[in-house]
Amino acid sequence: MKKYPKIGIRPTIDARQKGVRESLEEKTMNLAKAVAQLITSNLKNGDGSPVECVIADNTIGRVAETAACAEKFEKEGVGATITVTSCWCYGAETMDMNPHYPKAVWGFNGTERPGAVYLAAVLAAHAQKGLPAFGIYGRDVQDLDDNTIPEDVAEKLLRFARAAQAVATMRGKSYLSMGSVSMGIAGSIVNPDFFQEYLGMRNESIDMSEIIRRVNEGIYDKDEFAKAMAWTEKWCKKNEGTDFNIPEKTKTREEKDADWEFVVKMTIIMRDLMQGNPKLREMGFKEEALGHNAIAAGFQGQRQWTDFMPNGDFSEALLNTSFDWNGIREAYVVATENDACNGVAMLFGHLLSNRAQIFSDVRTFWSPEAVERVTGKKLTGLAQHGIIHLINSGATTLDGTGCQTENGQPTMKPYWDITEEEVKNCLEATTWYPANRDYFRGGGYSSNFLSKGGMPVTMSRLNLVKGLGPVLQIAEGWTVELDPEIHKALDVRTDRTWPTTWFVPRLCNKAPFKDVYSVMNNWGANHGAISYGHIGQDLITLASILRIPVCMHNVDEEKIFRPSAWNAFGMDKEGADYRACAAYGPIYK
Repeated sequence: MKKYPKIGIRPTIDARQKGVRESLEEKTMNLAKAVAQLITSNLKNGDGSPVECVIADNTIGRVAETAACAEKFEKEGVGATITVTSCWCYGAETMDMNPHYPKAVWGFNGTERPGAVYLAAVLAAHAQKGLPAFGIYGRDVQDLDDNTIPEDVAEKLLRFARAAQAVATMRGKSYLSMGSVSMGIAGSIVNPDFFQEYLGMRNESIDMSEIIRRVNEGIYDKDEFAKAMAWTEKWCKKNEGTDFNIPEKTKTREEKDADWEFVVKMTIIMRDLMQGNPKLREMGFKEEALGHNAIAAGFQGQRQWTDFMPNGDFSEALLNTSFDWNGIREAYVVATENDACNGVAMLFGHLLSNRAQIFSDVRTFWSPEAVERVTGKKLTGLAQHGIIHLINSGATTLDGTGCQTENGQPTMKPYWDITEEEVKNCLEATTWYPANRDYFRGGGYSSNFLSKGGMPVTMSRLNLVKGLGPVLQIAEGWTVELDPEIHKALDVRTDRTWPTTWFVPRLCNKAPFKDVYSVMNNWGANHGAISYGHIGQDLITLASILRIPVCMHNVDEEKIFRPSAWNAFGMDKEGADYRACAAYGPIYK
């Protein structure tokens, strides 16, 4: 799981010797080294390690050198390629022909040698052969001895590399369904063809009874359980909230204590099911020790489980969080109600940002008029045009409290930047309420917190449409803080035991974003994945690599970066995206 793909750098060159090639060898290789340095210095994998680059052993001028480079990249575990050159090269001979590698080409903008001519020629070859590539061409002319990477070129190189690394990281991994379809939610009708053909992933599935078996038969690390319970007693159980259930549905103290122990065991087991655990091998459970190689998972929960067992809220919240009893670590991706479509959107956001993801219901649009009618108060600031209530049954990442800070502002950080003090603040901002037993007859615990306002966030969602295939929705915006009296009045109308994030999308002149109501009204499903930061442009690049059209977004047009072949499908970017994705089809089909 921790063996990450690398990005291959391909320095291509004019093959004509006795004067031309010799004069370009050093220049071309220096450009390749500069690109590798840019990527390694700026991008990290999920575990915090730098994204590694592999450079071809020598410059590539003819097809034999192309083949030698391809052989090296296969051995080195390359998952995407960037071709760089400052000169004319033989396009079809030097291009990357691997159909599964995302590809980009940087043609140096210089006057001494025609790097731009090669760029145009090889992009035409890519288009003609059905192997889309991203074209990168600097706006300003550089001198031949200038090996620096201009800012506009660097931005595109990093955007491509970030998305391409995400694509390559997913390939060969699994989505683990713990259970099956939850309450008829379409996103939890897991489609194996989509995962295989579009993401290069396999689907694994276990019945939820496997969790009960492992609890009953003690198939978990007992030492870790003792450590986890001590941590839970200190940081979670002490923040247990009021039991709002009616007396006949209120559990006894002994029953509540047993629920705490069960949900902690459940968390350890769900993690072990995803990634395996060598400790289980030492205990004699060789098969269980392997795990399912899952980069993402979902837990059905409702209803067959939650009608008689403690709910999955605690487990999902902790797994989706960047810390637990073992310390600060990379957040897992676990979809509530096994909504695999939302789990995929969470996975996209996590791989692009290296941050924990919020899973929420896109539950309610509150117009300014409705808020004033209910509360007698007006919405102000960013919230003045209305708000969307993001709230789910207590399974949201604790990073979503906004209790991590940067320059005095609330944020959600990559785990390697999180401090112990910020962990404490997130935990202390979270109350664990006994579950609402009208919803969750089996009990359990649900987290409750209010996300701090002012965080830039991006909400996304993947939907599957019969006859069309997958489509991606994107809405950049901000979390907002409301007048406490407004928040209280609105929040208790849903469920006061669940966490709330108040969200406002950035409005623009595109039809779905002309007002907040339209964003809610055009959202394609009941769930959304929320990532810290405005990462819409990265999601668009990622989607284009996977041939998934984007049906709704509020990203500035000049920030959109897709393969150059998309330009051949028409002048309107949205229509061209649909036509190109339909023409090329899934990358792994």
